[in-house]
Amino acid sequence: MYCRIVTGLLLASSAVFVPAAVAEGIDDQTFQARDVFGIEYASDPQISPDGSQVVYVRNFMDIMTDRQRSNLWIVNIDGSHHRALTTGNRNDASPRWSPQGDRLIYLSNSDESTQVYCRWIDGGDTAKLTNLTASPRELVWSPDGRSIAFSMLVEEEGDSFAELPKKPEGAEWAEPPKLIRKTRYRADGAGYLRDGFHQLFVLSAEGGTPRQLTQGEFEHDETPSWSRDGKHLYFAANRHDAWELNPLREDIFELDVASREVRRLTDRDGPDVNPVVSPDGTKIAFIGFDDKFEGYQINRLYVMERDGSNRRSLTASFDRSVESPEWRADGAGLFVKYDERGDTKLAFVNLEGQVEEMAHHVGGTTIGRPYSSGSFSSAPDGRIAFTLTRPHHPADVAVTQRDGSLRRLVDLNRDLFDHKQLGKVEELEFASSFDGREIQGWIVKPPDFDPNKKYPLILEIHGGPFANYGDRFTAEIQLYASAGYVVLYINPRGSTGYGHEFGNLIHHKYPGNDFDDLMSGVDAVIGRGYIDDENLFVTGGSGGGILTAWIVGKTDRFRAAVSAKPVINWYSFALTSDAYPYFARYWFDGLPWEIPDEYLRRSPLSLVGNVTTPTMLLTGEVDYRTPISESEQFYQALKLRGIDTALVRVPGASHGIAARPSHLIAKVAYILKWFETYRESK
Repeated sequence: MYCRIVTGLLLASSAVFVPAAVAEGIDDQTFQARDVFGIEYASDPQISPDGSQVVYVRNFMDIMTDRQRSNLWIVNIDGSHHRALTTGNRNDASPRWSPQGDRLIYLSNSDESTQVYCRWIDGGDTAKLTNLTASPRELVWSPDGRSIAFSMLVEEEGDSFAELPKKPEGAEWAEPPKLIRKTRYRADGAGYLRDGFHQLFVLSAEGGTPRQLTQGEFEHDETPSWSRDGKHLYFAANRHDAWELNPLREDIFELDVASREVRRLTDRDGPDVNPVVSPDGTKIAFIGFDDKFEGYQINRLYVMERDGSNRRSLTASFDRSVESPEWRADGAGLFVKYDERGDTKLAFVNLEGQVEEMAHHVGGTTIGRPYSSGSFSSAPDGRIAFTLTRPHHPADVAVTQRDGSLRRLVDLNRDLFDHKQLGKVEELEFASSFDGREIQGWIVKPPDFDPNKKYPLILEIHGGPFANYGDRFTAEIQLYASAGYVVLYINPRGSTGYGHEFGNLIHHKYPGNDFDDLMSGVDAVIGRGYIDDENLFVTGGSGGGILTAWIVGKTDRFRAAVSAKPVINWYSFALTSDAYPYFARYWFDGLPWEIPDEYLRRSPLSLVGNVTTPTMLLTGEVDYRTPISESEQFYQALKLRGIDTALVRVPGASHGIAARPSHLIAKVAYILKWFETYRESK
């Protein structure tokens, strides 16, 4: 892997640009760049029907292929007998217990393409159940354990449009043109999409030929739920006319498995997703909201009768967005996941709408930065298995006990971290200078922190902007701390987990007074006395990249900045992003050509004439969410003004710029080198 850094008109693809701070060395006491390849983490923990075992996905980094790989592991509920179910440098995922607990289905690319496999728990025998031409996903057992439902892309022949002459045998002609007519024709991380739509299928649990259940030019790629008698599937899909231009219009449907007839159960202006059938088969729970075209909208938990009648919200008075509903075995309510400030929690919601917290510190599956993440599953006895994280470790597997306590079952990174000192994470609360609102943040100090010394500060800003950071493990920020920086990250207005009103303080106002929140956080840390206020630096990715570019247009207090995968010009972004039907409708009060002045006013490009801060732009070359043309606009504008700037292009990287281990390392290396270049020595 290499990065291209552009400092002028020449493209220097072989430039040596590796900072001493993260160069490979012999430091075994602190977290170093190469240690990224040693990180492991758990995901998708699935507790067995009898509550005695948990199967989970164990993710690891393959240093030879620079890829993340995964196998399946199993552990007893008391933490004993921890062992592998699958092995090898491949990707095994989505383990799902049979209702009887005797088998486990999962997805694996062990035979090149991704297929469905089944493992018998007692003897360990494994069978490949499918030989599909596209990758299946969203596996769900039928209640009797005889069938498996899943979603899969059904390809269609593309329109050749123009008739071309046939090339002579053996001739080498250029690839023919590709005609695009679909509204959504490319997706970040997936590239240009193949023609076709995801449909639902059913497969015998003994393998064989799957049967297609849905059809039509609609996407059926959400996880379905079976009726108790196995005769119906319930799924969410957007099957409205002009559905591609109206992205938040999913409804709940009932599908008769035998006849393939589809019946709509919900129909409102807003999304209804994630249907789950109650244990007695009489009710359906789901997630949804009435669409107000706001930037941040609260997902509510709903319950209705199986025929779609008597729909009601259980969390109408709970000012937090919930997700991943799962019925408790007695049918008295559901388990859900939600964010409370910078902490991801699990709760039980009864049918009267009372919310009871069950666990917290869920997450740890976003290795680079401390975003909200994680998943859980529950057993009939009420115990819950979930991914547990703290600042000093990524996701491990934990379970709730009957007495309300938690048990951590595994410690996947003990070998990596036991002999290393990580940066200490400290919570910070302060008032915004704009309106006095309380803002939450965290300080990460260097491993050898001395309060009597002065340290350079990095302000690291989260993306989204409707997202949140928390006191979770973060490889990137720990590497900054190991390089001798105090790092500040906060949840400014617009962050999730603080309620509907707080999230929408930036609705049609972004970037805006979140700038004041960020600057107030910097001032609060400086006030603690250990920051060298002549050595302040700022960086962030995506929404954080936007705010970084906005900040250098508003103030010159930072010695250097790195804006990763930003939006620089809202007008061009709204017409080039892969999710363009969404952004123009929800983040602005009109289309770009209708209110061009508003698009410009909120663009960092409008402030480029004020910038004096040396600013690097860093973006993946195949980023289709915030295309690299956005970074190029700011880079070229700064060049025209004579401001020191650089453009780092990461080949093969999408918006998830640090998805490959070496990309994460390179991102941190380039940021630290840029800051080191402008850091004032004392």
